[in-house]
Amino acid sequence: MRTRGTILAVAFILAGMLAPVGMAQNSAADWPMYRHDVEGSGYSPLKQIDTSNVANLTQAWTYRLSEHGFFEITPIVVKGVMYAPAGQRVVALDADTGKEIWSYSFKGAQASTRGVAYWEGDKKDPPRIIFTTFDRRVIALDAATGKPVPSFGTDGVVQLEVGYTGVPTIYKDIVLLGASVGELPQGPPGDTRALDARTGKLLWDFHTVAQPGEVGHDTWLNDGWKQRSGTNIWGWYMTVDPKKDLVYMPIGGPSPNYYGGDRPGNNLFGNSVVAVDVKTGKLKWYFQTIHHDLWDQDLPPGPALIDIKQNGKTIPAIIVVGKAAWMYILNRDTGKPVFGVEERPVAKGDVPGEWYSPTQPFPLKPPPLARTSYKPEDMVTADDTTPEHAAACKALEEKSGGLYNAGPFTGWLFHEDGTPPKTTIQFPGGTGGVNWGGAATDPEDGYVFVHTHDVSLMGWIEKKKPGLNYGRGTEGSTQPYDRASVNGPGPYSGFAINMKDKDGKPLGSWPCQKPPWGRLIAVNANTGDIAWEKTVGITEGLPPDKQNTGNGGSAGPIATAGGLVFDASTTDSRIRAFNSKTGEQLWVAGIDRDGNADPMTYEGKDGKQYVAIVATDTIHVFALP
Repeated sequence: MRTRGTILAVAFILAGMLAPVGMAQNSAADWPMYRHDVEGSGYSPLKQIDTSNVANLTQAWTYRLSEHGFFEITPIVVKGVMYAPAGQRVVALDADTGKEIWSYSFKGAQASTRGVAYWEGDKKDPPRIIFTTFDRRVIALDAATGKPVPSFGTDGVVQLEVGYTGVPTIYKDIVLLGASVGELPQGPPGDTRALDARTGKLLWDFHTVAQPGEVGHDTWLNDGWKQRSGTNIWGWYMTVDPKKDLVYMPIGGPSPNYYGGDRPGNNLFGNSVVAVDVKTGKLKWYFQTIHHDLWDQDLPPGPALIDIKQNGKTIPAIIVVGKAAWMYILNRDTGKPVFGVEERPVAKGDVPGEWYSPTQPFPLKPPPLARTSYKPEDMVTADDTTPEHAAACKALEEKSGGLYNAGPFTGWLFHEDGTPPKTTIQFPGGTGGVNWGGAATDPEDGYVFVHTHDVSLMGWIEKKKPGLNYGRGTEGSTQPYDRASVNGPGPYSGFAINMKDKDGKPLGSWPCQKPPWGRLIAVNANTGDIAWEKTVGITEGLPPDKQNTGNGGSAGPIATAGGLVFDASTTDSRIRAFNSKTGEQLWVAGIDRDGNADPMTYEGKDGKQYVAIVATDTIHVFALP
């Protein structure tokens, strides 16, 4: 089907109290799921390590997962055994020592670079490790031996038509899978699937693009739903309310990311948290955070479930965060906002043939968790960083023809051939503000913690020309607007400069807006107010008195009953611990590489509490002496 989307494309110039909802079925000593439990709490009840002794943590052991590759893995630990993917292997380690218990090797594409899942089995079937691969397989292993389970699929393998590279979410005897479909406009569906944990058979699938006769189909005008791809759970996990048997699905935006003229309408269930019956896949409710997404502001993390206390009443709530940097606190039984959401007008672009939603939903509480707008006075100065960085940022702005921003959800401007640049700048852009790491909750003080970072995206919309690079499907061709002399080529980039020291050694990409560039934020979920926020992450290439800029990747924090928040979401190769009530930094340790992964904690067979983080390709484990 030839659509207007084939002649228009984006050309990016480098340019009260909380109570635990429920605990996992395994021992409190374990970390049996990606975010500890099906409620996505990111919280451990362990408290051997606390605010009084966390400064004494030292490295207990390390384990190299692979000689090459980039990993965003959070290992799991059950009954003293740690499980993790390792390229074309899955390994089981003694969680006290890191000694290998078994290793399962396989051919084909590597395992998920995010993690593995644990099914605790039943009277007939022993526990299993279930994981996905990049060549669309789901594999089940005996947790004790690492051998494939013959009764699952074909000799332990289920071959999917549409793959998923996240971590399976396991609830009772159900394996929940998202979909990794890429970002081409037409392609495979991004449907959510449920498999039987015993046999691997399909139990149900949910159409993430509403089909004819389904709720939300009328939000796809002009047949924009046909063969529509994207609109999927590409993040690493989902969450479940075990009291209601509801699974909450964080569904991303439709493809393509920045042009929607061939998909007019609000486009359900794009950019929505959707609640369905976990046993049947039947729709219960949905809440859309962005209508007709034109900014790639997905909902990567699974939402976190909490119970809010207000005026002596308990409200079952769900915390929804995403790349747009807003936090939506909803009633998880109904999907209704707890603190209110207001539809506000937003600025349109001027792209021919584009469809614009006149309003977007803004939560009344809390305020945005990252930068959502840009003004000229936000430009970095020499006093903020260095004269060289500030001058390069100024040159980039001038070469871009100035920067247009009209606040949150600014519509992209259209650039006519032969005219001067007309550059739109988006905040958050790219990977900001809250990505797949998600939120962590703490039932002791009623706080929700997120690591957020300020990144931007610059660009315009233009008529597509043969041979030029417009992103997905056309990588490797020439940029229509050459900024290589300023910041290097590429179709997707932000308002930032790749800096080098006097010897030409790369110092990283430094944003061009004033710091802070990354923060750890605590929100009081009972009131919707920000309790505290701290700039987290240093930029070592700056003078010592200017290094506390904050920075971040896409990972998230965890919380513990010891009154701590652990966070390794920065790009300075460090893991840190903070006082959960005040935000005071209590401990920091260097790690080999950036820890762009969620940490975890567990109790070993020796009775000691450990904290683990994967730094690119190595597991680092810490404990008290």
